[in-house]
Amino acid sequence: MTRGTAAQTQRRWGLVLAPVVLGAVGFTSVGIAAGSYAAGMMSTAAIANGGGVAAGSLVSVLTSAGMGGLGTAATATLATVGGSVGAAVAALI
Repeated sequence: MTRGTAAQTQRRWGLVLAPVVLGAVGFTSVGIAAGSYAAGMMSTAAIANGGGVAAGSLVSVLTSAGMGGLGTAATATLATVGGSVGAAVAALI
């Protein structure tokens, strides 16, 4: 497998796994799930920002991604991270 092909495979896995991982930590299609890891992140971010979550913050980007509003930057980031995780899992198998 060439390096370009491996990178493409990683991106594909990232796009497939991103919604699963986001949902598992609480960033769902209807918003942040109560009592989840995502809810804790949102609470921490809101406290740090004086009561609100800043636009463009990690929490707001992941919330948008979890709700299906994947912009170009979010898609690229999630594909890269998810692809790396997929490659690491594949290396273990």
